[in-house]
Amino acid sequence: MPQTLTLPKFTFEDGTTLREVPVAYQTWGTLNAAGTNAVLACHALTGDTDVADWWPGLLGADRALDPTRDFVVCLNVPGSPYGSVSPLTAHPETGTRYGPDFPSVTTRDTVRLHRRALEQLGVRRVACAVGGSMGGMHVLEWAFETTDDGAPFVRSLVPIAVGGRHTAWQIGWSEAQRQAIYADPKWRDGQYPPDDPPRSGLATARMMAMVSYRSQPSFEDRFGREVMEERDDRPYAVESYLRYQGDKLVDRFDAHCYVQLTKQMDTHDVARGRGDYETVLASIQQPTLVVGIDSDVLYPLEEQEELAEHLPRTTMEVLSAPHGHDSFLLELDELSAMVAGWRARRDVTSTSVTA
Repeated sequence: MPQTLTLPKFTFEDGTTLREVPVAYQTWGTLNAAGTNAVLACHALTGDTDVADWWPGLLGADRALDPTRDFVVCLNVPGSPYGSVSPLTAHPETGTRYGPDFPSVTTRDTVRLHRRALEQLGVRRVACAVGGSMGGMHVLEWAFETTDDGAPFVRSLVPIAVGGRHTAWQIGWSEAQRQAIYADPKWRDGQYPPDDPPRSGLATARMMAMVSYRSQPSFEDRFGREVMEERDDRPYAVESYLRYQGDKLVDRFDAHCYVQLTKQMDTHDVARGRGDYETVLASIQQPTLVVGIDSDVLYPLEEQEELAEHLPRTTMEVLSAPHGHDSFLLELDELSAMVAGWRARRDVTSTSVTA
């Protein structure tokens, strides 16, 4: 079950300081006495802390995330509706939701906030950070966190289905989805009654996102031109699927959180304020397993190949599947074998505590 810890205060990159900042998390396994066997599972855009639910094939004995040896931790991202501080959180002084006054959160804010939370949990070093899509962005940002003596706080990295920065292509998809939410009559600059949220705009945004998460062959194979005969308006099967996905999300998510999180993803750029992009990538010294998906149209394989070209201690694996970007949430046995195998080989060959 999710738990929550509260940080007394936290200052975001935009200068906003919030007090009594909740961070939701779940753990599996036991933290060792040294506080060094933590493994981070970083969730995607609409994910939560329950790794056992959305990555069940990766969590378990002899799996990529092994609670028999790892202290597996998943922390909810700020801006998400699943327990961490977000537009839905009540201001500790006024008791009203932050709503549109919630700060502009960056990927670096998330990592800094989660670092504080991990330290409160007793974690002194992280053995490995693993995540796909938005989670992969946070994995790459963790590369720059260091201990007091300058050693990497996270000793190895597994970014999946992501690049080193959000491109115009990905920002364009995000903005189109946000505009669908803004066009909802109930949005009104982010002000809406808690019991009457802008459902249609969020549902449309999710439908758009689902197209980008899959691939043309996947849609063609699954739906083709099939018509749902039992419906009066006779929608094509793919239309019915997208409507279902949109309706399902609005039952569990919030429009303002969706806007905040997509904007956070757009800030993703490991080189921002650090120097030349390729030079910054080359400065990441942790062993890194880069996983790409050969049918991904949202974060195409070229982006993972770029990471593998410039990161100095990289292994690259390709998940071959027809399902597009979402394959990292569907092809679980193959992905777990990739990550677990790489971690096992690293354990055998590693000779340095900072490796």
